[in-house]
Amino acid sequence: MDRHNIDRASGWARTPAGATGSMAPPTLRSRIAVIDVLRGLVMLIMLIDHVRETIYLHRQVSDPMTLDSTEPALFFTRTAAHFCAPLFVFLTGLSAWLYAHPAAGPRDATGFLVKRGLLLVVLEILVVNFAWAGVFPPAIMYLQVIWVIGLAMVFLGLVHRLPLKLLGAVGLLIIAGHNALTWMHFEPGTVAFQVWTVLLHRGYLIADGAVKLKVSYPLLPWIGVILVGYAAGPLYAAGMAPARRRRLLRAVGAGALLLLAVLRGFNLYGEQLPWVAGPDLVHTAMSFLNFTKYPPSLDFLLLTLGVGALVAAWIEPMDNRLTRACATFGGAPMFYYLLHLFVLLILQRALVAMLGANHGARWGVDAVWPIWLCALLLIPVLYVPCKMFANFKRTSRQAWVRYF
Repeated sequence: MDRHNIDRASGWARTPAGATGSMAPPTLRSRIAVIDVLRGLVMLIMLIDHVRETIYLHRQVSDPMTLDSTEPALFFTRTAAHFCAPLFVFLTGLSAWLYAHPAAGPRDATGFLVKRGLLLVVLEILVVNFAWAGVFPPAIMYLQVIWVIGLAMVFLGLVHRLPLKLLGAVGLLIIAGHNALTWMHFEPGTVAFQVWTVLLHRGYLIADGAVKLKVSYPLLPWIGVILVGYAAGPLYAAGMAPARRRRLLRAVGAGALLLLAVLRGFNLYGEQLPWVAGPDLVHTAMSFLNFTKYPPSLDFLLLTLGVGALVAAWIEPMDNRLTRACATFGGAPMFYYLLHLFVLLILQRALVAMLGANHGARWGVDAVWPIWLCALLLIPVLYVPCKMFANFKRTSRQAWVRYF
């Protein structure tokens, strides 16, 4: 595959200039396309969780989850979604390395990363919040995953020209060390409290007034993840043998899970809530896997990124309908993200109009299995527009499409 025809920001292979959109898609065995496959896979898992928040919102889950009041089906549905944000942020860093290292030689990616990062922050505030609440401004404006990816990209744009080993070491230090800072607290209303809320303490930046502002995704750990993703970029360099890349991914994934087994198994470090033996094997597993996401604990990231590395090695040789469908979604990530939120907003409004509200002002189901069924039915609804946009993105010369 010609590396000049790679959209480095998304990891998707672009068709050569002058080619038509009907040209056969690149093989999913390429080192680049597999990034879109993995990204698309976690985006479909994300759909399940967002369907949960659309039609099962009356059954809230805490962080970590309260096991006494969380049935196994809900617990594992929520746990599956834990893989989405870490892998998406990691792949953002990896794709940034690919963008900064085309075949012609390294290039400065500062402008692209900073502009795209700031765009994501604006989209979170203006568009994503509206898509979740259905009104603007909402009573509570949440700063969530798109916001934190945007800020992490801005940070990466400013530092990506530093030595790669230094960036990787700093990223690992942040991931491994931020749990040791959880004891730090500052007086509400002070500048230190505001800064710490953005960096590591989930909470309100503005707690009073007509519109409240809450940080759901503290920034610091995600800076660590995006730096590690950027440092992993050479795994997907043109000169890296596929077999060696998969061996390294398997070794990293297995190493992360082994470290998790030791740290979590003996309740040593990496998660504030210790696990305990439950009344049966299922509830014991639930306790062991009950990690903190906001902010992501070390154990949370060891599990999600470790499994992600193993899956990346496993799916790379695959080329089938499922992987191609995942690659289609992964080739238009921001378009998909915004589209699925508005589809879910319309779905909730339509259900209330047709069936009436049965949980406050919302309509919802009273079991977990309809969440999975609804997500499955929505996949083809989302696939067609995503495929159209992905084809447009591969063939378009317009600069703005790179940001979606």
